[in-house]
Amino acid sequence: FTDNITSIFLLGLYNLQNFTFPFFSLLVLIFCGTISGNLLIMVLYLVSKTLQSPMYFFITQLSLCDLLLTTDIVPVLLHTVLYGGSTITLIRCIIQFSIFSASECSECLLLSVMSYDRYVAICNPLRYPSIMNHTTCVTSVHIIWLMGCILALISVLLIYNLSFCGRQVIDHFFCDTEPIMRLFCSEISILQNLLMGSLVAVLPFVIIVTSYVYIVITILKIPSTTGRHKAFSTCSSHLIVVSIFFGTIIIVYMIPTRGESLTLSKVLSLMYTVLTPLLNPIIYTLRNQDFKEAFQKLKSFTH
Repeated sequence: FTDNITSIFLLGLYNLQNFTFPFFSLLVLIFCGTISGNLLIMVLYLVSKTLQSPMYFFITQLSLCDLLLTTDIVPVLLHTVLYGGSTITLIRCIIQFSIFSASECSECLLLSVMSYDRYVAICNPLRYPSIMNHTTCVTSVHIIWLMGCILALISVLLIYNLSFCGRQVIDHFFCDTEPIMRLFCSEISILQNLLMGSLVAVLPFVIIVTSYVYIVITILKIPSTTGRHKAFSTCSSHLIVVSIFFGTIIIVYMIPTRGESLTLSKVLSLMYTVLTPLLNPIIYTLRNQDFKEAFQKLKSFTH
């Protein structure tokens, strides 16, 4: 960065008026719930022998993504809500953008691998232990995190040599791709969004849809109603998470936002940066008997 700009002002969510303190309190509760819920999942996986399977291993990695995302975004968001905006250094803005990009990229890729895990479990159950073995799972997670970091680095490098246009204000509550690009004398933001969106969101989404097409076909061939219900229940939680996460991601990054739709973009951004990390542990644990039993054992052990 050759310019002398050292700080950025985030406008945040303005026009809250009398709802500032209630909204701030709600965000604090969500933040505490998100941290507690995702840490609980990781602890349960580490201490429980019944959760030592590929599906739960991937869920713990999803929790790690959510923890990174939440601790990266929400503290700054709380400051912008409480004080009607927030001034952060340019370096802090770039770091926030890098962590956000890495965690979001990793989560997209992770959800696609989890859909493949469900595909193998339902469509090729006899080969599941050999295909989704420990080495395969650990290697795939390493590749996912590496790709997430590489894609985040590419995003930073794409904007590194651009020149500022003198604007030091971002009309958002965090340093996202398009708001950052508006600071520069460049019109490549839409192209970058489409490129990164295709790599990070659309391609994993296609893999997920393809996996679930085969899953649905296989489930429909199961003769008993009980068998079909049991098979579908093993992937319903993942399907709910995918729908919420990819639905908002694709709308925000694949559909250009201008003018009046900026408020909608902020609301949708709240969905996948604040609400989704809270909902993930709830969705995966509320209807999961293994997690319930592991939690009860942990409670009895601590008492």
